[in-house]
Amino acid sequence: MERPEPASLTFRVTEDDTAAAVGSGSLPVLGTPRLLAWFEAATCACLEPLLDSGSTSVGTRVQVEHLAASVVGAEVEVSASSAYVDGRLHRFTVSARDTDSGKVLAAGEITRVVVDAERFMSRL
Repeated sequence: MERPEPASLTFRVTEDDTAAAVGSGSLPVLGTPRLLAWFEAATCACLEPLLDSGSTSVGTRVQVEHLAASVVGAEVEVSASSAYVDGRLHRFTVSARDTDSGKVLAAGEITRVVVDAERFMSRL
């Protein structure tokens, strides 16, 4: 499989995205689980154009540092870029930044593996 193109997605932090709402803390700031979901969405957006019919990708490894807080109303851009490809395995570097200040909010790596969706589900 060829190397995916980078992808960026932009989100606005809502009350539903806060640590208090997602159960990862008590503060009204962007929760790490929501940020991770946004990162995974960006990695999926990278891979989607390359997937054959019936294929999907699954996350297998995450290493992320959440470096700064984001308040409700902040606009956050998450980006994913291909760092390594070995057959079905794809490793991405991911980062998040506040679109107003440009401040880096988080950075790390996410690994995904391309699988046949039907075969994967039949094993469960």
